[in-house]
Amino acid sequence: MGCSFSGLNGLYDAINGGGDVWINENRFKIIRQLGEGGFAFVFLVKEVLSDLSNPGISKKFKDPSHISDDGTYAMKKLLIQNSEQLEMVREEIRVSSLFSHPNLLPLLDHAIISVKVSQDQSWKHQAYLLFPVHLDGTLLYNAKAMKAKKGFFSTSDVLQIFRQLLMFASSGPGKTEHVSAPFRAPELWDCPSQCDVDERTDIWSLGCTLYAIISTMEFPAFDMQSLNLVFRYGVSPFEYALGESGGSLQLAIVNAQMKWPTGPSPPYPEALHQFVKWMLQPQATVRPRIDDILIHDDKLISKFSH
Repeated sequence: MGCSFSGLNGLYDAINGGGDVWINENRFKIIRQLGEGGFAFVFLVKEVLSDLSNPGISKKFKDPSHISDDGTYAMKKLLIQNSEQLEMVREEIRVSSLFSHPNLLPLLDHAIISVKVSQDQSWKHQAYLLFPVHLDGTLLYNAKAMKAKKGFFSTSDVLQIFRQLLMFASSGPGKTEHVSAPFRAPELWDCPSQCDVDERTDIWSLGCTLYAIISTMEFPAFDMQSLNLVFRYGVSPFEYALGESGGSLQLAIVNAQMKWPTGPSPPYPEALHQFVKWMLQPQATVRPRIDDILIHDDKLISKFSH
């Protein structure tokens, strides 16, 4: 599936909701914003059909399970500032079109359009990516709701959730070179000319992700500043360490400077903490590979499922 350029401009008031956006020949009404990050926004949208006999966007779907009963979808809008970002978006579209995996939202349709905010500005691009929508909340949202009820995911639940991430990570090539700074491996901050970036770079990000899942539940209830941080972003181990002591995020990552939240009774065993530390080795060459992580995760699931 190639990148299609649509001549139909998305309305700028869509940023604040209430506008209409065309993705190729299909029209969608913005219902509300679901999230944002960097130069991207995610909206809940509903398809607008002028003729009820028209199947609309659904005629493009190979899998009928992707058809929304009420016409609602999730739309990711990316603001593209330069040619490098444009190539990254094209690559995201290309890769998303290749994958079919239960832990990955399928890309249903997309368009890249040229926009010009004012006469004195150069032409830029925006991309619109359409996905199925799941309104039952993110993992961190559900963790927050559980925490508010003084509950938490069991150790087995955490390991099972993590295993789903591992299965997706093992299904494709590694080398995640574009990742949010708090989850970025040390070798991506200052990569030597002879540095080999392989799947063990992804292992670092997975370790940060497992830490975020665990620490969401382990933050003491009285530490409201830290609690708000983890619920909003899913804090990495290095963000938490800096939140207490300050300093440079890069130095904290390169030196593997991490801390665990301290509480009266952390719900997770030390074996889970050691699992995270194993993945967060500063030297990529001594980090485990994905097969090692899968085997160890299965062993821990077996140990803590009884």
